[in-house]
Amino acid sequence: MVVVIGEILIDIFPNYARIGGAPFNFAYHLKKLGFPVRFLTRVGRDEHGRRILDRLGRSGFNLDDVQIDPRFPTGTVRVDLDEQGVPRFDICENVAYDHLDLGIWQAIGADSVEMIYFGSLLQRTGSGYRQVQDFLSGSGNTAIGFCDINMRPPHVNTRAIKHSLQRADLLKLNEDELADIQRTFHGPTDPDNVIAWLMDTFKINTVALTRGSRGSTLYRVDTEINSPGLPGTTIVDTVGAGDGYAAILAAGYLRNIPWAETIEQASRFASRICGIPGAVPDDQMFYDDFRPSMKGQPNGR
Repeated sequence: MVVVIGEILIDIFPNYARIGGAPFNFAYHLKKLGFPVRFLTRVGRDEHGRRILDRLGRSGFNLDDVQIDPRFPTGTVRVDLDEQGVPRFDICENVAYDHLDLGIWQAIGADSVEMIYFGSLLQRTGSGYRQVQDFLSGSGNTAIGFCDINMRPPHVNTRAIKHSLQRADLLKLNEDELADIQRTFHGPTDPDNVIAWLMDTFKINTVALTRGSRGSTLYRVDTEINSPGLPGTTIVDTVGAGDGYAAILAAGYLRNIPWAETIEQASRFASRICGIPGAVPDDQMFYDDFRPSMKGQPNGR
């Protein structure tokens, strides 16, 4: 089982609105790929919250894992796209997911959890930071910690970033986030050494660095695997492409699929996400090309 903790929200584009949030996007993709997922989140008692609950219910999620906040609204993000479909986010503060109470889920059986996914946006507040770190501390050492850093200034808690990196067995980040981490924690300015510094400083086994249209690179001790960008990609918007990449990365890890094949599939999936509006598809046939390649064997890494 994969436990995903974090935000679900409404992405408000200039001409339409979509359900989003990196943890939701990740959880939704894994669910549609056939993985057992528990998604721990919180929404408001409002129209946006009802829309989200309806979508989660129809998608097979356990609604008992979704808290309803009686006071604070469902999270929203205003999304503006540039000419290349690259988003700029205006994220609302003090919303329902900022008040997520993870204490009630401490009873989740540690033995059945293969992976815990967490990000940094939920930890932008002191309360969110404590909730996530306490949950991770209480989960034992058997589950893989998958940290998908999501640094959206000014919604960045430096202390949370540090401790999240220390909790990560598997880390996904982009070039801008890597540069921010290097500056914040005084890493080497030489780009050839910064990944080795990151992995050594925070004791991270595996790092996936995404580079947008230029592809991605996966790093492990003494291993570096490059996946080039895919030419000819039709871009509607790039919202959620990194979350799609993260989902395939997790699936490949959990099914013990060779890393080179995993990141190639992750790049292809992210490219497909760029061709739809928003971060998750309405057409469930979207996943048909990827389910067979994600079968593999149970994790033995």
